Amino acid sequence: MPAAYIIADVTVTDEQKMAEYRQWSSRAMAEHGAEIVVRGGAPAVMEGDWAPTRIVVLKFAAGRAAAQAFYDSEIYTQARRVRAGAGVMRMIVVDGPE
Repeated sequence: MPAAYIIADVTVTDEQKMAEYRQWSSRAMAEHGAEIVVRGGAPAVMEGDWAPTRIVVLKFAAGRAAAQAFYDSEIYTQARRVRAGAGVMRMIVVDGPE
């Protein structure tokens, strides 16, 4: 079973609310075995018109079901509630190579 990756493109509009979201989301990541591959940093566009300001990549070694369980968990659901109005979140899940 391949690992799964959650990739998020985040635009922060309220840093205080987003900081609280990060506390909740970090708890959910720990609970569901997420490995933080990328969290923040300064993205540099190499091609195209994509202009992200913050990228997060999480690895779930146990696969897509683990990534979905993280997303659907009670703790991450609370994190999403806290995040409401704190920015724009674009998030996908993708399988890694076999």
